[in-house]
Amino acid sequence: MDALRGPDAGTLLIRALRNNALAAGVTMHIATIACTPWASATFVGTQHQLTIAADPVPGLRDWIDSLPDAEFAIRGHIVADLAIDRVESIDGRQHVTLAILTLIDT
Repeated sequence: MDALRGPDAGTLLIRALRNNALAAGVTMHIATIACTPWASATFVGTQHQLTIAADPVPGLRDWIDSLPDAEFAIRGHIVADLAIDRVESIDGRQHVTLAILTLIDT
């Protein structure tokens, strides 16, 4: 995080995911995260690859299934795409691998 600019898109995305999960009654943590700069001819952003780990609780599967259509408020950025790459159970916890594209909102 740059003290002059504030949190980056990855930090804001994690906060938004946690808030979304808590609203659904799900406690999760980020197991892995990788961020890569991304650009097209008209947009600039970041590709985020992350794995969420969560204890199996009622509503977990519904929350996971809702993620691709969820709206996330991320100051200065737009979640342009969110895809669930994998869901697997490891040591009794659900691990959800997500691919998320955020764009700078100008």
